[in-house]
Amino acid sequence: MKRIILLAIAAAALVCCGQPAKDTVDPSQYKSSNTENMQQVRDFLHKAGVCFLATEDGDQPQVRPFGTAEIIEGKLYIQTGHVKNVAKQIAANPKVAICAFDGERWLRICATLVEDPRVEIKKAMLDANPGLRSMYDENDDNTAVYFLKDAKATFNSFTAAPVEVDF
Repeated sequence: MKRIILLAIAAAALVCCGQPAKDTVDPSQYKSSNTENMQQVRDFLHKAGVCFLATEDGDQPQVRPFGTAEIIEGKLYIQTGHVKNVAKQIAANPKVAICAFDGERWLRICATLVEDPRVEIKKAMLDANPGLRSMYDENDDNTAVYFLKDAKATFNSFTAAPVEVDF
């Protein structure tokens, strides 16, 4: 089962990643197109506990575990550190794929990540994930929070048809 999920992650990375998005977005103004779908995705990610985020590093997909997913100001956010390779890869190409498995179903997401530099958003993310406070602080230069823009998610299982949602 783990092998199948990892293959799905790599495939999603190759499909979703591509040329970087060229548009700019004001994080304080952007709102998700469907908050109900976004809540459903966030709840699944919390149930799974860990999701795997795929980025592009040259011509090679890179996948790593993530444990944060929070809705703040009508956007779904994840968090990492600027010093990590993943942040450098997101800066080069913000298109990502995310995959999570809850033991019965799996979720695949394709989205563009947009960094939100506002201290209040970093604080909200860290307050929701206090275990990260030993490594991050909203006032440091390392904490990086990103929201998912133009997200397309697919809920999958071996026993039912896929369900696609946008947010």
